[in-house]
Amino acid sequence: MLLAVTSIKLVAEIALMAFVGQWVLGLLAGSRRDSNFFYQLLAVLTRPFVRGVRLITPRVVLDRHIPLAAFVLLAMLWVVVTLVRIQTCLEIGVHLCR
Repeated sequence: MLLAVTSIKLVAEIALMAFVGQWVLGLLAGSRRDSNFFYQLLAVLTRPFVRGVRLITPRVVLDRHIPLAAFVLLAMLWVVVTLVRIQTCLEIGVHLCR
């Protein structure tokens, strides 16, 4: 159980950092961000999450809002998984969670 929770938390953290990096790089690169190699690399990392959120959202939601929705859902998932990990560590003992 602890391995699964930790793995989900790790994937969420990597995706959240990729979203933040893509946003910051988009601010720095401006209109030329689509030709930036590192921006494209971060887009590849975030694409599965953006597509997943696009599948579960109604068509009324604009495509430009989907990455923000993906970020918010991942942040909520991270909070929930963190709370589950804390609860699991308290149940089995903190010394076993290291």
